[in-house]
Amino acid sequence: MIKHIIAGISTLLAVWAWVYLYSLDKEVDKLNKIADLIERTKIEVKTTKKESIKTQVNTQVQSAQTSTKSQDDEMEKKLRALKEKAGNIAAFEVSPLYKKKCSSCHGSIGEGIIGPKLLGQDKEKVLQALKDFKSGKRKNYVMYGLLGSLSDQQLEDLAQEVSTFKSKLEASKNN
Repeated sequence: MIKHIIAGISTLLAVWAWVYLYSLDKEVDKLNKIADLIERTKIEVKTTKKESIKTQVNTQVQSAQTSTKSQDDEMEKKLRALKEKAGNIAAFEVSPLYKKKCSSCHGSIGEGIIGPKLLGQDKEKVLQALKDFKSGKRKNYVMYGLLGSLSDQQLEDLAQEVSTFKSKLEASKNN
């Protein structure tokens, strides 16, 4: 009976060894396939002389610098044109009263947006228009609403300020 048990155990060990070797063989096949795939996809890199590489790199760097400089110059031209087109909004300071009551329609320096252009208008003409809008003699509900709470002195101050816009703009351009 012991002989049968030993024979059974040795048979089981032999079967296990055969299964284990078979699984190892499969793993080796996988590794061989991977090695074959690596071999087929190898890229050959040609090496050149060190000086040739330096020359190529320097040429590319110079090209990039030239391109960047031309792009910067072009961007600078566009920004300059945009500033001029916008009327140089930061050309000079205006009063808080003008900013609050006038700039949304007439522009930050009186260049005109929705409302008419105030730049270059004289004090008397602007003051008369403000008084006419406030009194209702000239019909404009927006202007009537904005000016209704202002005093005569505030209207005069606004007219005086608006009359100086042109000279302030010219002075800022000369600086």
